[in-house]
Amino acid sequence: MFRRPLLALALLATPAPLPAWAQERVITISSTTSTEQSGLFGHILPLFREQTGITARVVALGTGQALDVGRRGDADVVFVHDRAAEERFVAEGFATRRQHVMFNDFVIIGPAHDPARIAGSRDAVAALRRIAEARAPFVSRGDRSGTHAAELRLWQQAGVEPAGNWYRAVGQGMGPALNTAAAQNAYILADRGTWLSFRNRQELRVLTEGDQRLFNQYGVMLVNPARHSHVKARDGQAFVDWIVSPAGQAAIAGYRINGEQLFFPNATQPESVTSS
Repeated sequence: MFRRPLLALALLATPAPLPAWAQERVITISSTTSTEQSGLFGHILPLFREQTGITARVVALGTGQALDVGRRGDADVVFVHDRAAEERFVAEGFATRRQHVMFNDFVIIGPAHDPARIAGSRDAVAALRRIAEARAPFVSRGDRSGTHAAELRLWQQAGVEPAGNWYRAVGQGMGPALNTAAAQNAYILADRGTWLSFRNRQELRVLTEGDQRLFNQYGVMLVNPARHSHVKARDGQAFVDWIVSPAGQAAIAGYRINGEQLFFPNATQPESVTSS
């Protein structure tokens, strides 16, 4: 006969669910290891939350995998750096629009003793060709990332099919790949942002930079809610709108390491002018 009072007490002890307006607003951003490991997200996302009340959680993968997360509907926003792959994502209907956000550049890094003799060269294609001719150790991310895609394009332009013991694909993000290159005194293609925040440099140095072909454009897309109805379209779009707004662009420009700016906002740049 005590069951009903006990049940009533249990119901009274259970906190009522928060109303929809009081619940935490959280979105998932599928992005690249370069934006995460460079420290950019650690700088800009608290500012985004402060200004909008929305918490952004990041899944950091290579660009190809980050786009796959968006295709599965496991993210609300995709923020990556492989223009051709991003445009395919839109063409497939997984997003309705892609927007420029920022750029930095890639650099070719290698050991200070530089067995391939590429130091000071601005020609990235010629530098890779010399590395292949010298059969000098080269670490590739090998992870379908935007950096990996850029590297493969450069090898193709160099007329080189990288293979053999000297070419080491590790299938990892930028930070771990740089650690491998540092441990093996190997060459590697890296984005400048991650390199500037990387501490375990050992004998590695930036050897080749400044080639227009090393330009590295980032884009942002809301995952299409027509493909995945559970996508948090309103709050995801709020992030897209913020990151391309003057406030978001200023947050990107304000992120520096030792006084050096890592990423350069260009959301207002016409998309037909810049290239990836």
